[in-house]
Amino acid sequence: MSIKIAIAGYGNLGRGVESAVTKSADMELVAVFTRRDPTSVKTRTGVPVYTMDRAVEMKDKIDVLILCGGSANDLPEQTPAMAKYFNVIDSFDTHAKIPEHFAAVDAVCKENGTLGMISVGWDPGMFSLNRAYGQAILPDGADYTFWGKGVSQGHSDAIRRIEGVADARQYTIPVETALERVRSGETPELSTREKHTRECFVVAKEGADLAAIEQAIVTMPNYFADYDTTVRFISQEELDRDHKGIPHGGMVFRSGVTGFDNENRHIIEYRLQLDSNPEFTSSVLTAYARAVYRMAQEGQTGCKTVLDVAPALLHPASGEELRKNLL
Repeated sequence: MSIKIAIAGYGNLGRGVESAVTKSADMELVAVFTRRDPTSVKTRTGVPVYTMDRAVEMKDKIDVLILCGGSANDLPEQTPAMAKYFNVIDSFDTHAKIPEHFAAVDAVCKENGTLGMISVGWDPGMFSLNRAYGQAILPDGADYTFWGKGVSQGHSDAIRRIEGVADARQYTIPVETALERVRSGETPELSTREKHTRECFVVAKEGADLAAIEQAIVTMPNYFADYDTTVRFISQEELDRDHKGIPHGGMVFRSGVTGFDNENRHIIEYRLQLDSNPEFTSSVLTAYARAVYRMAQEGQTGCKTVLDVAPALLHPASGEELRKNLL
């Protein structure tokens, strides 16, 4: 029996989920819901596309609804709204607001007997798990998270809002000297500027003031002011040719000591190198959708995160197969 999956939102993330479901033999994609005109949306697999307001009509045909909207404006409203009718999962990634998003989804799920899972992806998500494992195993130690090299979609959008900018891509890049200090076993206190740099590739509109654009970027609070930032002006053709992908990744470290005299040092490193940020995030969402289905089948309700899920629930194999082949 296949797990019946539906997607809400058919952007980069939704298309990635569609692809990931095709690689999961125990899953079946039954619907895509969109706020656009469904006749204008053509899926790769030919799965039917419906308007978002028709989702409720299909609640008995869907085991898990994967929400693929944005964290800023879509998911804070969509996830609790859809959790009234479906088991849901999202990739909400505004770290500071996760507790309030959890509380909102948890209340709706408990009231309606559904199960929701939030903030599933690689950070929050896989990186969160590795921070938890590291702290549990090496309680006497320090955490370090580095992001990149990769495209920051939010920072790129912020540059595109500057007057005179036609298009832009921004890369977050770890500082190699900081990385080497952590890898060598040091536990330094690193400032924001010491951990990452930012590199911006900008297409300016004809006649735009390049100096003014650069100054607006490097002084932008909450985005670039706290970092060493390089701005490079290029043509639209160069941007389209050399920066069309959405790569990303990063590393989580736990550096700690053991022994009565702290005589032994240990370093845990978890690293991701991603050709496509949204497609990898979609793959994580799809694996955790399997866990949502299994947990709901057990009668669990309320809101969960990756920290609440046993690894065996993610894998299509049986417990017996996992014990034989992976332990």
